Amino acid sequence: MEAEGSSTHHSSYSLQPIRFYNEDILFCIDIGLESQVEMKVSGPKGRPITRLESIKQAILLFVHSKLTINPDHRFAFASLAQVASWHQKEFSNEVGSAIAALRGLVYSHSPQGNADLTHLFRIAAHEAKKSRAQNRLLRVILIYCRSSSKPQYQWPANQKTFTLDVIYLHDKPDPEKNCPQDVYDSLVDALEHVSEHEGYIYESGQGLSRVLFRLMCVLLSHPQQRCVQDDVDVPKSLTKKSPSVEIIPAEENIPVSQ
Repeated sequence: MEAEGSSTHHSSYSLQPIRFYNEDILFCIDIGLESQVEMKVSGPKGRPITRLESIKQAILLFVHSKLTINPDHRFAFASLAQVASWHQKEFSNEVGSAIAALRGLVYSHSPQGNADLTHLFRIAAHEAKKSRAQNRLLRVILIYCRSSSKPQYQWPANQKTFTLDVIYLHDKPDPEKNCPQDVYDSLVDALEHVSEHEGYIYESGQGLSRVLFRLMCVLLSHPQQRCVQDDVDVPKSLTKKSPSVEIIPAEENIPVSQ
């Protein structure tokens, strides 16, 4: 707002030309024991829904939405136990390929310990070179579920060839059992250490599938078109926007098979 009588000067706003790259998106899903924690929502006939099942639903929502925006984006899948390993190595823009990959993803029975992200970053750096040669951009979306196990990694500080996003699902803090704040801080450090473009990190300890879906929708944003995370003001609270509308606290289950 300007004072009365002051001169008005309007400068034009413009975006500098930039080459837009289609994305190769590598999902890395934590399959440790804590991926089997039950969410605060039930499936058909009251069957419990685990974190891993909700993650699969959220990823499928992401894939459908991303391909609606641009059908030339592609997806591949890895899993994280103690280290990351390929689950579906070939990047594809076929929804059926993503569904098949998610159906075959199961949690690990082996002791999880501390997750080492070094191999994941090596995979990403290798794939990033291949993507860049095809005029594409590589992004890793890590979904992490451990409340008491901080991730570890070894990576050169000056090597940033891919973008990293993180969604962290965790239990409530408990001084005798877990330390989700310490884990979150470690994930922030890892993101800032390796991410080429602006990477986003979100966390939730609520155990609600709808929160996970909302966070996944924010990650639809293309890394080349992002503002810094501190300036992101979505998703908006529906209760604040529409106070007169009664919000029914019900969860919708999105079957992976559809």
